[in-house]
Amino acid sequence: MSFKKFDNEDVIVSADSISSTVWSTDAYEMTATHTSSTQEAATSGDYYLDVFHTGSAVADAAVQYSIAYGERNGNGSTVYNTNVTGKSPSSTIYGQYRSLILGDEEAAFNFGGENEGDKGIWAISVDRARYKEKLLPGTFNLKLNDSTSSLDLTDNSGLATTVTYCDAGRVYEIIKGTNGTSHDGGTGYTTGNYQASYGKFLPDVGLILLNAKAITHNFGDGSTVANPSTGSAVNNGANNTVLYNLIDRGNSFKLNSEETISSNYVFVRVRNSEFNYSNNPSNITGSGELRHDAMVNNPQAYITSVGLYNNNNDLLGVAKLSRPLLKDFTKEALIRIKLDY
Repeated sequence: MSFKKFDNEDVIVSADSISSTVWSTDAYEMTATHTSSTQEAATSGDYYLDVFHTGSAVADAAVQYSIAYGERNGNGSTVYNTNVTGKSPSSTIYGQYRSLILGDEEAAFNFGGENEGDKGIWAISVDRARYKEKLLPGTFNLKLNDSTSSLDLTDNSGLATTVTYCDAGRVYEIIKGTNGTSHDGGTGYTTGNYQASYGKFLPDVGLILLNAKAITHNFGDGSTVANPSTGSAVNNGANNTVLYNLIDRGNSFKLNSEETISSNYVFVRVRNSEFNYSNNPSNITGSGELRHDAMVNNPQAYITSVGLYNNNNDLLGVAKLSRPLLKDFTKEALIRIKLDY
């Protein structure tokens, strides 16, 4: 066995960004979804609604994303205790996402317009196993439809000149448009004398936060599908279903993930004078002499694998060549090894 110490320039670290589909269907667009009546009826159904790419009872069923409705004052769901106002599943959901994104238990979400923060939110949380590291800005496209009108939503990553950060990482505004750009050059919807966004897109935590007031404004107060309930004695999970019905009618949810793959490139440089003799017992005697005199000046060795060792001579990894590489005094070789992690 022959050893050769690596020089500093023999080891290079590289990072590549890999984009892939989010959904279990391996398709960019999710066009058919299902929910679980069992989950809806369970306690968890008061807080969120799981969405599957197949029937929930099918063997390979996997959650694609979850929908949750939150409201700062606890409206839209039944209070925990009739003697305590404003404390309900909707206020809990609002508080959880407020802590995650704003890092302040007293703050309110600001979507760009006055009093927006006190209104309801819908949170679409993409399942962690679906997006791996982070979502890819510019690939978010969500169509909402109440059977009479539709709304195409995307993030504003294609228009933003600077990236904004919050406690949950990068944050983009959700606007009317596709593929990260606006249809009309605006940043959201106009109400009164101000303009507000349709929500927040947070790719680093796999979260899409929708401004319920903006959604309701778009479809109009007369819609029987798009308006969340605001009472304090309604089915806790009813407002989760409101958004699911809008998405289900739209039948189009497009999203990709992004993952950074770090690689170590190790270059093994074999000069013409090196690694020409095999240490195999069939070639070397017990005293270290060649068994065949004809190979003294005309060796024939084959490189089949490269072992990577630390300074203590502990074997850390083995790289196998696709085919044996003939080596003698007239040949040199450069073997590149790629280690992904």
